[in-house]
Amino acid sequence: MYEDFKVTDRWTGEQLHCTWQGTIVAIATRHADATDIRFSVNGRSVWIALPNLAWIEQKRRNGKVITDYLAAQIAGRYLKQAIESGYDNGRDMYTMTVDEVLTHADAIVHEAGSTINLPSLPVINENIRPEDEMGIHLPGEAV
Repeated sequence: MYEDFKVTDRWTGEQLHCTWQGTIVAIATRHADATDIRFSVNGRSVWIALPNLAWIEQKRRNGKVITDYLAAQIAGRYLKQAIESGYDNGRDMYTMTVDEVLTHADAIVHEAGSTINLPSLPVINENIRPEDEMGIHLPGEAV
């Protein structure tokens, strides 16, 4: 669905390949109350920030939870629409509202028929440590 897709940029007509790269709880990394979903867009990193309040509101509204798989799909669908609509202007980070998260979640579950039908997130190469694949290392850590 939206973990690995191609989309045409509205302004340039360029074909963009978007792939999910990872999910990080931003409380620890950016001291933000959000969950950041990283995509590669033709090799450029783009982050979609989903406010953590969306998880609470989703549970309050319908008793359902936003899974990791669903969060990645929500961010991917948002990114695809941003590119198609011309909203993407090359920024590194986009921040969704709670209502946007819930609207996209509903649309994705409707498209898939159930969260059980959502594709699993890609497995990073089993022969390479995730830290090496993602280029994430602690200061002083051997590369």
